Amino acid sequence: MLNLFRTYINRRTLISVRNFYNSIIDPIFSVFSPKMNPNDSPEPEFDPRVPSVPVSYPIKTLEDLKLRTYFDSFHFQFNKASVPLRRSGVDGVSLPNRPRIMVCHDMAGGYTDDKWVQAGSNADAYSIWHWYLMDVFIYFSHSLVTLPPPGWVNAAHKHGVKVLGTFIVEWDEGKLIADQFLASTTVADMYAERLSELAVALGFDGWLINMEVSLDIEKIPIMKEFVSHLTQVMHSSVPGSLVIWYDSVTTEGQLNWQNQLNNYNKPFFDICDGIFTNYSWTEDYPKLSAAVAGDRKFDVYMGIDVFGRGTYGGGQWTANVALDVIKKDDVSAAIFAPGWVYETKQPPDFQTAQNRWWSLVEKSWGITQSYPKVLPFYSNFDRGNSYHFSIDGKSVSDAPWNNLSNQSFQPVLEFSGDTTTETIQASVDLKEASYSGGGNITFKGALEDGAYLKKRIFQGELHMGDSPVYFTYSVKSDGSSMIGLSLEFTNTINMENRTSVLLASSGDTLLTMNQFSSKFDSVIMPRHVKKTSSGWVIQESSVTMVGSTLTNIHAVCYKTQSKLTSSSEYYSILGHISIKSSPQNMSFPPASEWNVKSQNVNWKSGSVSLKIQWTLNSGVSPGFSKYNVYVENEEGKLVKSSNFLGVASVEAFYISDLLVPPGISSLKFIIQACGSGGASQELVDSPFLRLQVEEGGKNARICNCGAEAVIQTSWRKDNSGRRCFYGCINKGPNCKFLGWVDDQMCGCKESIHNHKLEEKNRKLKTYLGLSWIMFVCILVYRFYSFQ
Repeated sequence: MLNLFRTYINRRTLISVRNFYNSIIDPIFSVFSPKMNPNDSPEPEFDPRVPSVPVSYPIKTLEDLKLRTYFDSFHFQFNKASVPLRRSGVDGVSLPNRPRIMVCHDMAGGYTDDKWVQAGSNADAYSIWHWYLMDVFIYFSHSLVTLPPPGWVNAAHKHGVKVLGTFIVEWDEGKLIADQFLASTTVADMYAERLSELAVALGFDGWLINMEVSLDIEKIPIMKEFVSHLTQVMHSSVPGSLVIWYDSVTTEGQLNWQNQLNNYNKPFFDICDGIFTNYSWTEDYPKLSAAVAGDRKFDVYMGIDVFGRGTYGGGQWTANVALDVIKKDDVSAAIFAPGWVYETKQPPDFQTAQNRWWSLVEKSWGITQSYPKVLPFYSNFDRGNSYHFSIDGKSVSDAPWNNLSNQSFQPVLEFSGDTTTETIQASVDLKEASYSGGGNITFKGALEDGAYLKKRIFQGELHMGDSPVYFTYSVKSDGSSMIGLSLEFTNTINMENRTSVLLASSGDTLLTMNQFSSKFDSVIMPRHVKKTSSGWVIQESSVTMVGSTLTNIHAVCYKTQSKLTSSSEYYSILGHISIKSSPQNMSFPPASEWNVKSQNVNWKSGSVSLKIQWTLNSGVSPGFSKYNVYVENEEGKLVKSSNFLGVASVEAFYISDLLVPPGISSLKFIIQACGSGGASQELVDSPFLRLQVEEGGKNARICNCGAEAVIQTSWRKDNSGRRCFYGCINKGPNCKFLGWVDDQMCGCKESIHNHKLEEKNRKLKTYLGLSWIMFVCILVYRFYSFQ
């Protein structure tokens, strides 16, 4: 009974206190925040049917779910995942038969920087890159139907991780919602089918069901029918899909978290794919749950709250304590809110703290995902956010951005935590040069002539055939710093038989052989070397290893032996790695085989907004992983300028408020297809759309007084930060408001200011919230002391 009471305090009481706290704090922030100018036009309400910069958003009402209004949204097409789930398991779709790790992402209510489907402007946005340590990812928020933004789905699927949305019913409003969708088995089945339809249409892999309300006992059979029917329709529509039950309401209809699998929640477990237990369990609960689950013990996911709210082991930097217990008792783990590292600004910086925290998971459970497994394989080490963007070694944008759909296969870098003993440090440095996208692996440190150091990049399971396999990688380095690739193979028949191959960097063959022939079973010099004008060196080698499996790829850092320099300083950047079965690049359909059209064209003074859509004339799905989008400003037959606009993950791209320079007669939008092996179509052969500039688009925004508009800023109506708008340069009393500048298109310092302001407010709220939590803890302590 004491444990149940503590659970109740942990979950319901503390959340109620939080809501009470917010009701006090929010008006205070409203009073002291600067007010928006009353003369400014109000921001329009979000209408998903109106064309605008594509965003991800949840479904908040049963009515919208029932009427399928999401499919009528302008944003629907842009929210479809474009990367299929990488095949795994015995049948290619099932979860592995071992203890698994499920990660539940919960951050600031969801849909923050990740909601911008085509890209946000925050290079420091939260992301996850340790996909090789998990099996399932859940996108969580407190809205009724949480639909995962496509960036998360694309990044997870690339690494073989399944993605679930969330259906949650909570609070007094949730009780009314539960009564509606559990009105009868027919109604419950209809809503289950609506959820399945959304998952299929958007390309994710199932649902977490979280019923945080008490139910009348007569509703329990209908609730079970809802879970069972959802599981069945998901399995029939998406093989390998998952429906997970959260440990909340019991079979008696009570909202009573069990923190384990037992008779009060097992009937729900029996009709779906697993249970996510609450996190206030004790040390023996994983073992007890395994006994109850029997041969389905790996479907029991013991909850761990990384914030440490009543969780076993304390969460935070000791979350591995709970992981060790779960692993010992041979069940699975569910890690809730790993974004704690980001939200609480753990020192010294997010990347270091993130790598350190996930290294605890790796030490406890080991690596669960391996790649490369199939060809072609390509990685530019892009994390889905950066301060610049490059294509084929050429920088095309210096603007900060975030877009998880751009995330490439992530390197499996080891974290030591001790920079004083590391001779060379390897990290993804978002501010260093990139060969492609916004990522790289930067190697910095000291190395003496004749010495070398290996750094793990990938841990794979690539079965080699009879034909050569071609490896290509790009390097930018200083002086005598060199990078090669170490490939480790195991024999398919005799796993103990291992072979090491060094793909050496270009240079003096004799010196290279003398340095490494005794350290590797084989040393291969590049068959082709190309140098770019921007300083990148692209090297290609081929390997034939019949009957072997590629298991590990390491970067080999070494220095050329030279009498001209005695410096031990080492600095190199690895831009990308490509592995394919042919030295030839893939072929792309020529421009004549594409149909490119414009929709929702809206000319304003000096700008245009439009949607571009493209398909193959044959009607066959193009199947490309992404598309780079450019615009050329044409004056007659002359191209006055060319600009990179962004990356599309579907066969459509929306352009908002694109400024049209004076004198431009037409805009040529170019769609550059990109293959999964890293190749991209030549721009001269790419499909395009030419749009003639209308008279309304040739003029700058003009005020009533005749002056031109300039970009200005004002406070948002909800005081959440400043927003850019077009206002008259004269700022007179009769000058009119000339329209909002889209946040994602402006790129001015005010956008950055908004992020900083939000962070300051969040930090202040955190401090005040901790004071409230301490107050509640004192009350609880006093309560126990009188028992």
